[in-house]
Amino acid sequence: MAWGEYPVGYNPNVHGPYDPARFYGKADTALANVKLGELGEWIGRRNMSLGGIAGGFSRGFWRWQHKYLQPKKVGIAPFVQVILGSMVFFYAINYGKMKQHRNVKYHW
Repeated sequence: MAWGEYPVGYNPNVHGPYDPARFYGKADTALANVKLGELGEWIGRRNMSLGGIAGGFSRGFWRWQHKYLQPKKVGIAPFVQVILGSMVFFYAINYGKMKQHRNVKYHW
């Protein structure tokens, strides 16, 4: 699949209008229904290429957007989620600088 093309499993006669939040490949067992012994096989069936990972993130973003940003009456939830996500991200990237400034009783 190249940029700007539909996924390989998409058929407009069968699926109707294209939805970027939907996976058009062969359906597989949901992660919640996978037994612990079958987890390795289940992970092996995932598409771990760069395009597969990017497609997964894209579908996840579209699902989040359809659920929280595109309804007629949008609440405060998507804005709070973005703010909290930004706080966690910036805390994680600045943790190395902040841990040097801890207030501790004994210094080395």
